[in-house]
Order: sequence, then structure tokens, then C-alpha cells
Amino acid sequence: MSVVKSDLIKELADNYPNFLRKDLTKLVDIILYEMQNSLKRGERVELRDIFTLDPKIQKEGIRRNPKTGEKVYVKEKKSVLFKMSKDWANKINEKE
Repeated sequence: MSVVKSDLIKELADNYPNFLRKDLTKLVDIILYEMQNSLKRGERVELRDIFTLDPKIQKEGIRRNPKTGEKVYVKEKKSVLFKMSKDWANKINEKE
């Protein structure tokens, strides 16, 4: 199951009826924007007791296509390493 931003906002609106939906939408947008910018700057994003996001730079260099054996030049690129907290993993994997 994937989480869509609109579903997240709907769930927040159901749990917190005192907040306006447009305020919750703005809040979620700000949080996602700040997380994105932090990762662009190379900073770690951590939501305590839930998960961490670590930016990782994959170095440029020559790689080999395993199927054909052809050498290919690959530019430097960024990726994100997701790590779930142990507490959250235990809660998710609990048997009901």
C-alpha cells in the first residue's frame, strides 16, 4: 500500500477536526519541502522513533554492463538511504 499526500491530509483532517483542511495541506507541503531541501543540501533527515533519510552520493566512474560486458561511463548522482527505526519495525511486524 502506498501513501498519497491527499490520503495523508484526509487522515489528519479526520483525526484533528479543529484544523482547516487548507491549513493541514499547507503544513504537509512545508514539511515535505523542508525535507526535500535538507536532502538537497546533503543533510540528514530524522523523524525520531520512525525513520531516517540519509543522502548518499554515488561516485562517477566506469561501470560494466553485466549482460553485454560493455563498459559504460556513469556520472555522479545522489540517492537517498531510508532506514526504519527498530521500534517502528517491531510495531509494523507485530502479529495481531
